[in-house]
Amino acid sequence: MMTSPSRARQPAGLRRWLPFLHWLPQQTPRSLRVDAIAGLTGAVLVLPRGVAYALLAGLPPEYGLYAAIVPVILAALFGSSRQMVSGPVAALSIALFSTLQPFADAGTSEFITLAMTLTFLAGAFQLLLGLARLGALVELVSHSVITGFTAGAALIIAASQLPHALGLTHIESGNFLAIWPQLIAHFEAIQPMALFVTGFTVITCLAFQRWLPRWPGMIVAIVAATLLVAWLDPSGDAVQRVTTVQAGLPPLSTPDLSLDNLRLLTPGAIALGLLGLVQAVAISRAIAASTGQRLDNNQEFIGQGLSNLGGAFFSGYVSSGSLTRSGLNASAGACSPLAALFSALFLIPILLVAAPLLQHVPMPAISGQLLLVAFKLVDRKSIREALTLSRSEATVLLITFFSTLLLALEFAIYLGVLASLILYLRRTTRPPVVESDLSQAPLTIQQVVEAPYCDVVRIDGSLFFGACDSIGRRLERFEQPDLVILAAGINFIDLSGIHLLQRQARRCHARGGKLHLAWTKPSVVARLQRVGLVDGAQQGGPLVAITL
Repeated sequence: MMTSPSRARQPAGLRRWLPFLHWLPQQTPRSLRVDAIAGLTGAVLVLPRGVAYALLAGLPPEYGLYAAIVPVILAALFGSSRQMVSGPVAALSIALFSTLQPFADAGTSEFITLAMTLTFLAGAFQLLLGLARLGALVELVSHSVITGFTAGAALIIAASQLPHALGLTHIESGNFLAIWPQLIAHFEAIQPMALFVTGFTVITCLAFQRWLPRWPGMIVAIVAATLLVAWLDPSGDAVQRVTTVQAGLPPLSTPDLSLDNLRLLTPGAIALGLLGLVQAVAISRAIAASTGQRLDNNQEFIGQGLSNLGGAFFSGYVSSGSLTRSGLNASAGACSPLAALFSALFLIPILLVAAPLLQHVPMPAISGQLLLVAFKLVDRKSIREALTLSRSEATVLLITFFSTLLLALEFAIYLGVLASLILYLRRTTRPPVVESDLSQAPLTIQQVVEAPYCDVVRIDGSLFFGACDSIGRRLERFEQPDLVILAAGINFIDLSGIHLLQRQARRCHARGGKLHLAWTKPSVVARLQRVGLVDGAQQGGPLVAITL
């Protein structure tokens, strides 16, 4: 029995809006087992990191674990990547804190409400981009912008954790510049025990990464540091502990979408939303390069947008793809997004059981792990490549890096993107106009024009309104009667470009010569024919003359 066209189109339409319908029926007992093991590993890994990132964002520690439940489930069900795991990440955490710090004190109910509102607005922005099929928008954010931003964010993260790492609990971690005078002024008050615990945590994590990379080194380091501090400082006088972590399911939350909040938070929400999308797409692409999966940027935008929209109502602050958890998920052999979904579901009972124990974790241990996270955020290879291979890329990287340190983080992203666009426009509006040698041209071209009375130039760029002024000034330098433009690099010509060729043809005609185009693309010739600058009979030849 044949299926009607409307019924045949229905499953594809459903899979377009509900992508999990594509991979969910493909599960087997083996894939379920592998995904469950990978999910359990990810749930255990997110415990210390979730707490650390929440503190980095200025939120109570349990909010980092809340952000690893509902947002992760929604991103897994509606995203595009099969191995990427979303959740709280360091760069977005510090960006959220930097955005909200001028408006409310960290940890207060007002700050939490603003965080949920900012998350909602960022998710709405991401979802709108996905529904509008603007997945290519991430291409506007160059790799140098992300490299510079993450390097700057890494320094901010490291600076914000130094007071806890050194036991200077009375220092307020303000902006990057403000914290250093406070550290210098209180240098003599450093607590040796806190510094020892920080160093112990860092060394333990590095040792596991070096010799036992498959072991949960972060968990072991946290447990070991907690036991060490319980023995050395049982009263809690010398080493600060994590504040009480509430056990229970993520509570419902309500964003405050008042006009004042919309005015205050929308610029930051757009920047955080764009940063989250770039990070998620970059991670999913890196994983897809090894798995061979075809990705859909628009669907990933929708998944990330829904995860932040839903998270805003379940106490989950702004999230994105997690490089560490996604890498672990892929190396564990995860077969589908069920692994991410399992990690969120396994975290619920772990949160209920382990939450009361987290209040014994020493803050220097958390700071030590965040210092390691900050160190890993710095992409030294990309920085080295940008600084040595391209002046423009190095300029974009340095502008973004220093603006991240000196300005609000959301404006640093905008400034980096703006610098990238300016340098791109500078390159496209000044294409190379290179003098060439006619003797190296094919005989069919040499026979048309006389070499002693002809200049030959090569234009490596399109003739559009932005480039015509620069190209026109350089063409005026050539004084021979005939001018041959090697036009293989001209992919597009607009009305301004046509007027440029007309002016140059008049100059050549006034000197008793002609303007010729060689190796011109058919689309360019067709446009010139429509305005009468090229005779239709010339289209098939290697050389066309501009007629007046």
